[in-house]
Amino acid sequence: MPRFYARQRLSILAALTGLIASVGLFNGPTASAALPTPVSAATARGYLASLTVATENRTGYSRDLFPHWITISGTCNTRETVLVRDGSNVVTDSECRSVSGSWYSPFEGATQTAASDIDIDHLVPLAEAWDSGAGAWTTTQRRAFGNDLTRPQLIAVTDRVNQAKGDKDPAEWMPSRTAYHCTYVRAWVQVKYYYGLSVDSAEKSALTGYLNAC
Repeated sequence: MPRFYARQRLSILAALTGLIASVGLFNGPTASAALPTPVSAATARGYLASLTVATENRTGYSRDLFPHWITISGTCNTRETVLVRDGSNVVTDSECRSVSGSWYSPFEGATQTAASDIDIDHLVPLAEAWDSGAGAWTTTQRRAFGNDLTRPQLIAVTDRVNQAKGDKDPAEWMPSRTAYHCTYVRAWVQVKYYYGLSVDSAEKSALTGYLNAC
């Protein structure tokens, strides 16, 4: 059973500080929260050693089986919450849409100034999660995974880079910015471990190599 089963409810207070109702702007989550830091390389190596190695199975997969984005507070959904969390000087309107700000994408090291150029990446892609165990989950469990603000699973990145990544695992795709490789694989292993997901043999080999270089 996934380790998160008893901890599915997202902590709204940890992500938001409230609304400023008297003004049409800033009507959403503040930027006080930060992207969760992944576990250390040593811890990640221990987690990886405990993960089940299994062949992936995508039978029956549909992105719609992972409900997202969900409402976090008021008019703010998960995407909008991450945009504020990961951005700088973000201004939101009364619908919680980001109307200005900047976003640094750690995958390739570029900064974007339009929210429309930003995707919220599921670090462990939804299809990858399905392939490695989420196909047996309930809808509630998949909703929690698709909107996880507690683990380093959601991150604002440049849309074209996220689209190039697609549903690939670290044996098939890694960020072009090598300085981010260690952070990326530590986060990947942490998420897989927390949710009780398996790895395939090529994926484990790649993760082992990157972690050993951390």
